[in-house]
Amino acid sequence: MLNSLPASSRPRPPLAPASRASRTSSARRRLPCRSCRRLRPSCDSYWIMASILQTLTTPLASGPAEPPWNKVSVVGVGQVGMACAVSILLRELCDELALVDVIEDRLKGEQMDLLHGSVFIKTPKILADKDYAVTANSRLVVVTAGVRQQEGESRLNLVQRNVNVFKHIIPQIVKYSPNCIILVVSNPVDVLTYVTWKLSGLPKHRVIGSGTNLDTARFRYLMGEKLGVHSSSFDGWVLGEHGDSSVPVWSGTSVAGVNLQKLNPDIGRDNDKEDWKAVHKDVVDSAYTVIKLKGFTNWAIGFSVANLVESMMKNLGRVHPVSTMVQGMYGISDEVFLSLPCVLNSGGVNSIINMTLADDETDRLRKSASTLWAIQKDLKDL
Repeated sequence: MLNSLPASSRPRPPLAPASRASRTSSARRRLPCRSCRRLRPSCDSYWIMASILQTLTTPLASGPAEPPWNKVSVVGVGQVGMACAVSILLRELCDELALVDVIEDRLKGEQMDLLHGSVFIKTPKILADKDYAVTANSRLVVVTAGVRQQEGESRLNLVQRNVNVFKHIIPQIVKYSPNCIILVVSNPVDVLTYVTWKLSGLPKHRVIGSGTNLDTARFRYLMGEKLGVHSSSFDGWVLGEHGDSSVPVWSGTSVAGVNLQKLNPDIGRDNDKEDWKAVHKDVVDSAYTVIKLKGFTNWAIGFSVANLVESMMKNLGRVHPVSTMVQGMYGISDEVFLSLPCVLNSGGVNSIINMTLADDETDRLRKSASTLWAIQKDLKDL
């Protein structure tokens, strides 16, 4: 008689008594039989162990997750690359960080080391791969990769070897992130920023070198020490090449609006009895001193790069001395990248400040440009 009733009206058979294990397990869930869609104790699917994730959550959204809005990629996970990466993470400047390098073991190790500390930072996703596809949709890409100068090697030969490295790196970056800003940190940074601009095909405002942002920081620290004030309270700039021919702008040095050149008209010059010129020499020698003591420089450049990244990722419009195309400025006719005070925002270099320089400072800036052009003009395969 029961069999004559419709299936929906038939009384369900009594449930089999639950085992001790099933009563104590919160992850066991009764699911209907796939064939009859009823809870039958005799069916294989009567008791199915559901995953913790299925039990823990109730999905609401469907489809793939949105791509990151503020992704930063770092190419090269050496000492400088990782100092940049850590500084960016600690400042909470991105919602996704990608690392790229050709040395897979080190790359994987650095990624794991960062992920193990993810509870202490607020960047939810840290990726790493030798394939540049991992950098896709980056807003900003920091390039720290490159070859080191060998003993007795000419600067031109070093740059040419780095050109060959960049010919692989830069097109891959642009392929996966065609709308990104590229920040070049690899040395010699001014020439390699020019190389990156040529290889990338990007507009000049989106190809930037870290330039003399670090030189200026060193200058402000050393001057602050001599003047007895914090480095942030001393206003001074180092422009031109990131290197031996950099130009300290003594005519613009000040503390609380007090121009130091008005206090000492000879400041920074050969006939200066107080020998302030030695401070700039210390700036130039700083990297060599640190390398001699610890084998490399990394933390200060890491902080410097994060400072630049912050201005662009947060659209701050702050002024930084970074390497940019200077052709047509201060009487420079060649296509060279040098550091001038630049306004950085979400688009890259928004504008260049027309700083008033003394005649001797302008001459030194032109000489710095000539030094770089002498190297660039002989580069091949650009």
